[in-house]
Amino acid sequence: MNIGFSKLTKQEKIDVILAELNCSEKVGLVDTEYKEEALQKRFENFSENTIANFHLPYGVAPNFLIDKKEYILPMVTEESSVVAAAAKAAKFWSQHGGFQTKIESMIKIGHIYCTFDLDKKILFKIFENSKEILLNKTIEITKRMDERGGGIESLQLKTLPGLKNTYKIILKVKTCDAMGANFINSTLENIAENFNEIMCDQYFENHFEIIFSILSNYTPECVVSSKVSLKMDDFQIDGMNSVDFFKKFKKAIDIAKFDTDRAVTHNKGIMNGIDSLVLATGNDFRAIEACAHAYAARSGRYTSLTNAEIENDIFSFSIELPISIGTIGGLTKLHPLATLSLDLLDNPSARVLMGIIASLGLAQNFSAVRSLITTGIQKGHMRMHLLNILGQFDASEEQVKVAKDFFSDKVVSYSSVRSFLIEHSQSI
Repeated sequence: MNIGFSKLTKQEKIDVILAELNCSEKVGLVDTEYKEEALQKRFENFSENTIANFHLPYGVAPNFLIDKKEYILPMVTEESSVVAAAAKAAKFWSQHGGFQTKIESMIKIGHIYCTFDLDKKILFKIFENSKEILLNKTIEITKRMDERGGGIESLQLKTLPGLKNTYKIILKVKTCDAMGANFINSTLENIAENFNEIMCDQYFENHFEIIFSILSNYTPECVVSSKVSLKMDDFQIDGMNSVDFFKKFKKAIDIAKFDTDRAVTHNKGIMNGIDSLVLATGNDFRAIEACAHAYAARSGRYTSLTNAEIENDIFSFSIELPISIGTIGGLTKLHPLATLSLDLLDNPSARVLMGIIASLGLAQNFSAVRSLITTGIQKGHMRMHLLNILGQFDASEEQVKVAKDFFSDKVVSYSSVRSFLIEHSQSI
């Protein structure tokens, strides 16, 4: 591999990759680029050593009624059953009052880690005496955020349990409609630099050291909840009496609350929906994933992000989780489909988008558990997966049509589809 790979032209990089693959054709790289040169260049600048665009399906889930407002939600995912499940749940709950959301808090956090090998009382005293100076030094950085109603909420120093002579300065901020990563990191580095100068001025440079400064993707004070509820009247759900259905549903949620083995898969299903919308709006799904799973384990035991209750014949289903996102900055205005997604959602504030995302996660979980306690997860999942399996066998349009009819009331599997095509066409 060429040591100066990043300095090669795009075509030279492609040639290196093709040489590694021992082929001369651009297999998988053909027709992935945008025809508009400026747009393609923008995409290439999103990352390093870009040689192609990697496309994922951009779908939509209609019928969402969230806080009395109707939405069509954009979803970027390669799994069709995820979109179908979200839409199905949305339609059901739109007939029962829809989703109600609540923002619990909007605080984001960053840390400065440092060491001090003398009496900690000295460090805490200097920090408290210097706090106002440190905050004043950030005014140029925080000015615009302050004007928008955000900015620094608090600054405090704490010991770091388990590590000798190690401390962290905790910065809490509000970033309004921005995700705020650059703002938080810039503010942290400014505080760290100035506090280090203060310690050096007081001749503690040989005893004090800044280790690093960074925002935290764990935001337990930037929390949103979403809830649905209905009266369990005598009606049918997938062939079950509604009372029996919701009692069984609650038991399934309780299992996820008390069994970590189930909770991991349970929450993964929730994130199927959340990640797809986060990605569609140009936000960082990796950060939200990490934060959600950490939040699920905040009690010391990993558990379900959703909760179900039955009281006085009222079934309630809810989710609570931290979501740190933005509707301005980053890719939200650079990626054309991210911009389209926000337009489709009527250009929501960060607060509103948090509620929409949480509601999608709740809908996703409702559909998954509904399938589990009725038909089983494979029936609907594999039926949606049928087209992918047929695609692997390069089935013709006629074969696809016949197969869809044949498997309309049958369990789909890779082997059953293969056998069907062999039996009916002898083409494999």
